[in-house]
Amino acid sequence: MEIMVCYDGSDGSRAALDVSIKYAHAFNASLHLVASMEKGTEDEQKVIQQLEADLKMGKDKLTNEGIDCETRLLVRGMTPDEDLVAYAREKGVDEIVIGIRKRSKVSKLFFGSTAQYLILNAHCPVITVK
Repeated sequence: MEIMVCYDGSDGSRAALDVSIKYAHAFNASLHLVASMEKGTEDEQKVIQQLEADLKMGKDKLTNEGIDCETRLLVRGMTPDEDLVAYAREKGVDEIVIGIRKRSKVSKLFFGSTAQYLILNAHCPVITVK
């Protein structure tokens, strides 16, 4: 089984990682720890470095748990939600796990929701974790 964890180092993504560890042990799964950003310009170098550090910390945690893991920072010119769905299809993942946070209806209207996009467009089940 292949599980993709949408990971950016936030509280929600760390909670998603914890749930994924349980799934990986239960189903003998390997994990794809993935972050995405639309552009990788010079202005975003600090964000890139932080995401890379967060992915490394996540991978270290998985290694300590004895779980096979691949990390990937996607910067392919797509919005993160589109990019994550495309990556999941490309890698043939069986399940996506994403952390969520509570947002108001107005906030969702103006800023969109990566989790909502994944739930509606992914080819596989999407598990959301608070």
